[in-house]
Parts: sequence; structure tokens; C-alpha cells
Amino acid sequence: MDLISTTQALRDACDRLAAQSFVTVDTEFMRETTYYPKLCLIQMAAPDGTGVLVDPLADGIDLQPFVDLMADEGVVKVFHSARQDLEIIWLMGGLLPQPFFDTQVAAMVCGYGDSVSYEQLVNDVAKAKIDKSSRFTDWSRRPLSDAQLSYALSDVTHLVTVYEKLVADLVRDDRGQWLDEEMAVLTSPDTYRADPAQAWRRLSGRMRKPREIAVLMEVAAWREREAQTRNVPRGRILKDEAVIDVATSAPRSVEALGRLRSIPAGFERSRTGTDILAAVERGFARDVGEIALPERGRGRSGGNGALVELLKVLLKAVCETEGVAPKIIATVDDLEAVADDDAADVPLLQGWRRELFGSKALDLKHGRLALSAEGGRIVVRSLA
Repeated sequence: MDLISTTQALRDACDRLAAQSFVTVDTEFMRETTYYPKLCLIQMAAPDGTGVLVDPLADGIDLQPFVDLMADEGVVKVFHSARQDLEIIWLMGGLLPQPFFDTQVAAMVCGYGDSVSYEQLVNDVAKAKIDKSSRFTDWSRRPLSDAQLSYALSDVTHLVTVYEKLVADLVRDDRGQWLDEEMAVLTSPDTYRADPAQAWRRLSGRMRKPREIAVLMEVAAWREREAQTRNVPRGRILKDEAVIDVATSAPRSVEALGRLRSIPAGFERSRTGTDILAAVERGFARDVGEIALPERGRGRSGGNGALVELLKVLLKAVCETEGVAPKIIATVDDLEAVADDDAADVPLLQGWRRELFGSKALDLKHGRLALSAEGGRIVVRSLA
């Protein structure tokens, strides 16, 4: 099984693929010990199932032909669960593939379930089995075994059949436009820009005190910059638990920092400890009046818990009838928002989602629609 290891061979392969209507793409990478993913293998296949394997770790290879292919608007680039693959391409070439198709998203629209796996799709659509024994191997070690290469190739060759079947289903059911919103998120550069100033958001949780959030902003931003600069995982700099402890305790001295249980012994007197204390001080220097607090989770505190549960049942019933995955229609947060507000700014009250489900959700909320059980199934009836 040939593994492309020179720039010329890669250019020749990409030139051949550029003549096709679509190309399936996947990558193998490692990021257990790094902040940025380390690209270890690129897999591509043409519509006839001819596969191409590229070694990005080969001495002297220039991956620009691959980047150029990803930028070629005459070829549809097909991935499955593409987010991490697209992040790699963005970091590599500062661009995102266009036009682009994600079979996992399409499968949700076509009724294959929430976040369906590639193996399941291959089994259901291509009627094939994938040997997963090489999935968690070390892709950075050379030479790669025949088993690894065979597994990697199957990630793109079977994807040809999956893509063609899903496209046919989308055309048959006139659901092509349903993908647009999800694809727009995946192909937005903002999705892949790791902005240190926004790093606090994934840790804010239930924090409600402006001063805690101010300190969290600074400590999380400092950790993100350090991780990026040193190219190590965030947790190697400071674990999430410790970042949150620092934000809530706001230590302003070496002794206070050392008293935090989540801070390793002696850590407070290191350069890192000094940096943490400096970040805390920057947090105290912030004007808390300018800090926009995260929205409090809607939860069921407003007394709408029973209604939210009914909306979940309605969502499941509608999705079973229409053959679409609930996850692509609405989240629990969306349902809670609609339970609170008829004009909530959520996707399920817009476009095709409103037509399919949102209007029914509002009808149920206001007694214009009823749910009943018949023959083990939920039946939706209009009372208007």
C-alpha cells in the first residue's frame, strides 16, 4: 500500500483528484501532548473508490498541493464529523474547504440518529464492516503498519458510498437547505480561532459574581496564551479545577495561592505562580461594571419543568414521524427558552425548524395541540 512521501507525488495525486466532482477526506492526528493537533496522516479518495494516503511527516514534503485542493471550489470536499479535520486545515493553510459536506450532519437530517458514528453509517449504508483495532494506535510512529494503513484508507473509501446515498436521500426529501446552517458554523473561521480572551467561557459554569468572572477571564486567558506558546495541553499549564479555584478564591499573595488544594505544593513560588498572581491582579483591575454576566441557566426554576418535559416528548414524536435526529432540531436549552418565551431567539423558532417543529411547540404550549398514546406510539393531534 503506497504512502505518498514527496511533494511531486502529492501534487500529481491532488491534480487527479481536482478533476473529480467530489473527494472524500480524513486525517489522523495526535494531540495528547500538544495544544495544536499534530497531523500524522492524510487520507483521500475519488468517487471510483481510488484511495490516496499522504505522509505529512515525511522529510521535505510540502503540503501546499493538498491545501490548494481544499481551496478548489470546483470539488466538493466530503468529511465525516469534520470539526477537528477542519481545524487542522485551518491551522495549516488559513482556509476552510469550500464547498464542503459533513456526512454526520447530513445523516442527522436523514434520520440516522444523533451524532451517528462513521462505523454505524458504513454498516447501515455501505453494508460493510470496519476493523477498528487500529483506531487508537500511535499515528506518529514510523513505519505505519499495513493494518493502520488499511484502516485509514477505509475511512475514506467507504465514505464515497455513504456520501452518494445521503445526497440522494436529501434530494429525494428536499432537505438540502436544512444543512446550510450547520455547515455555515463548521466553515466559519470563528469556530477555529482559539481566542484567549474567550477561554473563560467554557469554565464559567454557575459563577455569578462579577469579580470572580473578572479574575477567571484573566487567569483563563493567561493559561490559554501559555498553552499556545508552549504548544502543550491547557492542563499541563494549570488544570481546569485550579483555574476555577483561583477565580473563586482570588489569592493575592504567594501564601494565599499556596493554600489552594488544587495548586501543587511549591507551585506558588514558581514563575508560573507569579504569573497566576499577576493575572489575579489584572482581574481586580477590571471594571466589573463592564462585565456581561453569562445568562443564568433557564432550568426549571421558572415553574416550566413539566412543559419542557412535554416539549421533549413532542420533539421525539415529530422527529420519529419526519425521520430526522432531534439534536439537529432543538437542544434542551432551546425547549426551555420556548417554554419561557414565545418569541425566544432560538433556531427552532426560525426557518425550516419552525415549520417542522417550532409552531407545534407553541401550539402545545398554548393548548392548541394534544399528545396521546396509541399502540405504543405518541400521537400528535391539533385542537385548533
